[in-house]
Amino acid sequence: MKTYKHFTAEESKAEVKEYVDRAAMGLYSTRVAPTFRRGISIKNRWLRSIVTFLMVFGPGLIVMEADNDAGAVSTYVQAGAQYGTHLLWILLLLLPICYFIQEMVVRLGIATGQGHAAMIYQRFGKFWGLFSYIDLQVVNFLTIVTEFAAISLAFSKMGVSPLIAVPTAAVGLILMAVTGSYRRWERVTIFLCLLDITWLILTLKVQPMIGEALSNTFIPKMPPGGLTTDLVFIIIAIVGTTIAPWQLFFQQSTIADKRLRFKDLKWSRLDTFLGACFTILIAGCMMLVGNAGTIHGIKFEDPAQLAVALAPFEGHFLRNAMLLLMVNAAVLGTTAISLSSAWAYGEVFGKTHSLEMPFRKAKGFYGFYALCILAAAAVVLIPGAPLQLIILGVQVLAGIILPSAIIFLQLLLNDKELLGEFANKRWNNVVNWSIIAVLFMLSLALAAQVILPNLFS
Repeated sequence: MKTYKHFTAEESKAEVKEYVDRAAMGLYSTRVAPTFRRGISIKNRWLRSIVTFLMVFGPGLIVMEADNDAGAVSTYVQAGAQYGTHLLWILLLLLPICYFIQEMVVRLGIATGQGHAAMIYQRFGKFWGLFSYIDLQVVNFLTIVTEFAAISLAFSKMGVSPLIAVPTAAVGLILMAVTGSYRRWERVTIFLCLLDITWLILTLKVQPMIGEALSNTFIPKMPPGGLTTDLVFIIIAIVGTTIAPWQLFFQQSTIADKRLRFKDLKWSRLDTFLGACFTILIAGCMMLVGNAGTIHGIKFEDPAQLAVALAPFEGHFLRNAMLLLMVNAAVLGTTAISLSSAWAYGEVFGKTHSLEMPFRKAKGFYGFYALCILAAAAVVLIPGAPLQLIILGVQVLAGIILPSAIIFLQLLLNDKELLGEFANKRWNNVVNWSIIAVLFMLSLALAAQVILPNLFS
């Protein structure tokens, strides 16, 4: 199926030649027809930069904030409830880690014009490609189940039956993507991401100790009680929920679908950096809201319980806002994770895979996306479904797949034949291998703790 790339008259012949040459080398999965059409000329340099950034903006924010999904809300709120503001410094340390990992994805996506799954298959062969693909699909599906479990829980607290809420959410998520327009899906998703600014409002409403929070953000301190098994576990959980395997596959595929090129690299990097900053800020707000529960002496097992219990102290606005933000987090996580699965499916099996295609031209891609959502929703509605076991399974599988996925990414970024001048520099490799080593140890520790709860006692 042909997909045409249009260049405006202002774009240089060199850029057109670069795009066509890369297509001829097989680095783009779609056929390019460099046709010309009249564009709007913006003479002011600053205004032109702003407009260019807004055109590129999207994938970085979405991939970061969608990872503040239902599981992340639970983890951050619990961390705040147990340790107050004492773990905020961990989020600050995670900011550069999140950026460096996704920046590699940005370079690889722009250089190849293909998704992550396709590149693993091409560069490492069928065995490792299938290994990565199966791991991704399993952990993604189980994660989507937990997202729908959160939707069910939040709506139940608002008096809406899961039999109504879950199917409605599933249908809405499918309609959200099956539009035949990447831009339309992106705009809706960015709007949902920006709704998380409400966490800032909730943070101000619970009136945290701002000075103490800032101090614990920039000056690492050990919580009262010192280093304990619970503290180690919650730190590993924070790291695990902040960086997920699906993010690598998702952002590279969005960049390929959006047809970003080398001239967009600096703006895509800025998009990714701002997305990382926004995500870490919102995660910190979740911790502070969780700390409010401890201040009021509230015992809770999940954020929905905390929202209901805080109502007598902070009012019904906070209660309803928290519950709706849980739903929003689950919706963001579900659409991003399901799309990463669908893109990987299309790349591996050679199916047309683009949000720019209407349903009739990409039935396999959209069908797989819908299947992921409907199957996960169905599992949640099964009476007595082992949701807690699934949640634990997600932690273990994510811990196993993340280091291997990042290793593949690192190896691809050192392929000078593939990336040329955009391949990793020596300092990139030092930073990235250090990050991989830390994540590998933490992921193994998390998996071991889940499987053998008394191992670190």
